[in-house]
Amino acid sequence: MDFRLMGLDTPILHALLDAANTPSADDKSASNVPSRTYVRDAKAMAATPADVKEYPNSYVFIVDMPGLKSGDIKVQVEDDNVLLISGERKREEEEKDGAKYVRMERRVGKFMRKFVLPENANTDAVSAVCQDGVLTVTVQKLPPPEPKKPKTIEVKIG
Repeated sequence: MDFRLMGLDTPILHALLDAANTPSADDKSASNVPSRTYVRDAKAMAATPADVKEYPNSYVFIVDMPGLKSGDIKVQVEDDNVLLISGERKREEEEKDGAKYVRMERRVGKFMRKFVLPENANTDAVSAVCQDGVLTVTVQKLPPPEPKKPKTIEVKIG
């Protein structure tokens, strides 16, 4: 039924119709629809700039985290080889001392980046420092494996 023909074309009605047409969690057609969390994380990863440097003994990840205190930033290693850097900057209270925002351009919301670490990354030697809104995470490299020495076998005369 098209409610626009009846003169009922309002934003609230569109929101209600969209909610009614959204597939439920047990609906088979909903399996291809990404979850809200996935979409939010994907947007956060796309909007979080980062640089990666490789040094002879380490990998360094430099991530902009403006407005976050070091306690608001999480650095984790998942699945033994994925470096996850995340944080969230919350919006300040709007009605503080009777003031309200006229324009709001600074970024608020979730910051997130994931990096797949190379095989030679030592996930037990990770350090992180946050200074002036820039997070620097250093992951040490494992020492290269020593080359195998040939094994000498003594030949006996028999």
